[in-house]
Amino acid sequence: MPPEVRVLAGAAERAAAVALRFEVFVDEQRCPADEEVDALDAEATHFGVFLDGRLEACARVVDVGGGGAKIGRVAVRAARRGEGLGRVVMDEVLAWCRARGFRRAVLDAQCQALAFYERLGFVPEGEVFLEAGIEHRHMTRPLG
Repeated sequence: MPPEVRVLAGAAERAAAVALRFEVFVDEQRCPADEEVDALDAEATHFGVFLDGRLEACARVVDVGGGGAKIGRVAVRAARRGEGLGRVVMDEVLAWCRARGFRRAVLDAQCQALAFYERLGFVPEGEVFLEAGIEHRHMTRPLG
């Protein structure tokens, strides 16, 4: 059965996305729990990938003005990594951004994931920086 990917609706689905993010970023990667949920969650559009009714991957998008969309909190459940779900959620996010007239997408990628985002057309910019104790690079991609 193919995955279902869509914008998350309602408090229960958003709570499931936050739980998945905690599983990946806080439990696995030891990021500070108090940094995982932020003020942008309320204004972001959240996406999920479901297999057999269970949320297995997620991401969020925030309008940063000037035609830009910032993608973040991209997470795939550990047991599902390597199945292409990261690509599935990113393809949906990028299509949604283009359909709404965004001209560029930006994100802050963990350095270990740079190649994944480069395959999606993102280009690294600037120097490596630390976020939640993990090395990141800013990346951008035109959406024309």
